[in-house]
Amino acid sequence: MAQHILIVDDEESIVTLLKYNIEQAGFTTEVAYTGKDALDKANEQVFDLIVLDVMLPEMDGMEVCKQMRQKQVQTPILMLTAKDDEFDKVLGLELGADDYLTKPFSPREVVARMKAILRRVTYHSNSSEEERESFKIADLMVYPEQYEATVKGEGLILTPKEFELLLYLTRNKGRVLSRDQLLSAVWNYDFVGDTRIVDVHISHLREKIEPDTKKPVYIKTIRGLGYKMEDPSKDA
Repeated sequence: MAQHILIVDDEESIVTLLKYNIEQAGFTTEVAYTGKDALDKANEQVFDLIVLDVMLPEMDGMEVCKQMRQKQVQTPILMLTAKDDEFDKVLGLELGADDYLTKPFSPREVVARMKAILRRVTYHSNSSEEERESFKIADLMVYPEQYEATVKGEGLILTPKEFELLLYLTRNKGRVLSRDQLLSAVWNYDFVGDTRIVDVHISHLREKIEPDTKKPVYIKTIRGLGYKMEDPSKDA
């Protein structure tokens, strides 16, 4: 079955262009022209990915993204904007977007970014042995194929990007990873040297997996270097 994409933009010409190219790439599409309409459709239907413009009537894309994540809608989001503003870029990703494109862009680039996101969040039955395995660190379990993680048997509600970051840290347990390394590995490109987004996602992960966020036992900060995933049971 073709993957289903929600296209959200208030400019009809852009919607038409994106719809044509995305469908030509083998996807099915639904469209929304306002933030409210996008939020309603995301709550009512299941989409594989949302292409979301920032500048929208009624409710902007940042607010749409924020509300989706608050309602635990974890559908991957590719944000589009006419603004070439580093603050907007980081803010959008902090709110839970998975990637970001600045207008003007080529439809091919949009489709390429979509496919890259979907590759990262979709696992098939012929996944590799590494993808089928699970990871256990004390009370934390990470299941790459299911895109799931638990602490003490309780399921964690993670955005796709939070899960990817957790998985990368877990697979590299015991290794000190710099912010630049994490940015490159999880986001696939850097944000002009701005690593704040890594710190924000680490903070979000700690809120979900650490018994005490002020004294983290899983994700340790290595001052001046970066972060390291440790096994607290080894110190028990």
